[in-house]
Amino acid sequence: MRYRPSGRTRRVPHGTGRDGCRRAFPSAEGPGRGRPSGTELSRQVPDKEIVYNTMTRNERYQFITEYFRAPQPHVTTELEFSTPFQLLCATLLSAQCTDKRVNMVTPALFARYPSSKEMAQATPDDILELIHSVSYPNSKARHLVGMAQKLESEFGGEVPDDPKQLMTLPGVGRKTANVVEAVWFGKAVMPVDTHVYRVSHRLGLVPKTCNTPLKVEEYLVRNFTEEDVANAHHWLLLHGRYICKSARPLCDKCPFDSFCPKELEDSKL
Repeated sequence: MRYRPSGRTRRVPHGTGRDGCRRAFPSAEGPGRGRPSGTELSRQVPDKEIVYNTMTRNERYQFITEYFRAPQPHVTTELEFSTPFQLLCATLLSAQCTDKRVNMVTPALFARYPSSKEMAQATPDDILELIHSVSYPNSKARHLVGMAQKLESEFGGEVPDDPKQLMTLPGVGRKTANVVEAVWFGKAVMPVDTHVYRVSHRLGLVPKTCNTPLKVEEYLVRNFTEEDVANAHHWLLLHGRYICKSARPLCDKCPFDSFCPKELEDSKL
């Protein structure tokens, strides 16, 4: 799925894999195709030497935005899905679990339960059989069934595009709702997961007073332009997932190492 950053509600198609699932980066081979490599993510900081502490926070946002925007103007989740319902299921499953693991279980899950209509008729034990390898499988199985049943009974089987309505569904919190809003409906929202929270603090994009995901979300939304907000979530997330890791950040491969303040304290949830 690719964004057209207008801030309007819209579905925007993205590259699909051989199985018809949407992917963050097209899987075909060739120049510019596939997931960004470590080399691409860690290319040298352009232009002149920059001392981070002399930059205003607005300048930091501008520099980081310009760095990511050139090679990755449109980027989205690494979860695999074909419909908004499948995206909702995959995002719910991804809580405290890697996208890679989720992508291993969702093909069988979606083959048996392609929509809320089928899943609403399942039992948690039916779902558990297919998702037992993810984290917290018992509670997630209950949430998936409850979520599907409520979609059928209150929303006619359609995933709502209102975040408040989304958050009335079992297992759907603010982050999950924002992912669906940004990825499927193309809205200018900022889902904050552990990666976004960590990178935002370490790079000094948010002050230390932003000590909750909601505060980080609100601060980032105010400082990224509306057209960049949804993409910025994925820029920061991917940077945190592959470079600015939690336990052992790869500072030698980081394009911002020469001017990063390395605010490691309180950078984790």
